[in-house]
Amino acid sequence: MKIASFSYQGRDSYGIVQGDRILDLEPLKANIGQDLKEAIARNTLAELSPQDLADLPSLALADISFLPVITQPGKILCIGINYATHVRETGREMPTYPMIFTRFADSQTAHEQAILRPTASHKLDFEGELAVVIGKPARHVKQADALDYVAGYACYNDGSVRDWQKHTIQFVPGKNFPQTGGFGPWLVTPDEIADPQNLELTTRLNGEVMQHTSTADMIFDVRKLIEYCTTFTELAPGDVIVSGTTGGVGAFREPPVWMKPGDVVEVEIASIGILRNTIADE
Repeated sequence: MKIASFSYQGRDSYGIVQGDRILDLEPLKANIGQDLKEAIARNTLAELSPQDLADLPSLALADISFLPVITQPGKILCIGINYATHVRETGREMPTYPMIFTRFADSQTAHEQAILRPTASHKLDFEGELAVVIGKPARHVKQADALDYVAGYACYNDGSVRDWQKHTIQFVPGKNFPQTGGFGPWLVTPDEIADPQNLELTTRLNGEVMQHTSTADMIFDVRKLIEYCTTFTELAPGDVIVSGTTGGVGAFREPPVWMKPGDVVEVEIASIGILRNTIADE
């Protein structure tokens, strides 16, 4: 099942994507949840019957405006330096533990919406990543059980303002400029993802492939990340782990490649879809 958050005719909703259309869950919100985060927490989507779906309004994807998959996640935990190819291009040592920084919900943007180049810097970089959305309260989860806590997966572009990221050893400033983190196009439930460590990930800038890898190249896989993160904090339904990017980012190219207004950046993950954003000035 593919589930997207969106806006239509001035109201926010969410629905089930079927081809080039979406079944609007608005009529069922009182029973299943007011937004996707609440529906995940209540575990109501799996209970929908064919009759429930048959009676839903069907909208063309072309007529909606996408919202970030989870519009207000309580926690967004991002993993730095988590692909061997990216470690090599940075010249760093192989990490012993996951490197974790946070994003704020208001730093996100949606599929087919603009990623903003801030006025403070033009060193805006792309990072194609797999996002993992938590499905139920999770604390002290073991690797063997970790995937049982996943509500689904999405594409993420961890847009990074590199000079601000490097002001200190803490990444947070460079990762939280408004509308720099692309999250979409939709959530794909785990029944459609046999193995999150066997997904092809590609980032394209203006049609040119910049990053291409398999999620098998992760140093800390999804199971390990969930175990590690739930050891130091409790994750709640709708929380997001952004699992890291591979080699090929703009900052380590010669010369560096920075995204600029008018560019189109795409993050494609097999079995999920394509997250597409244009670049605009703040």
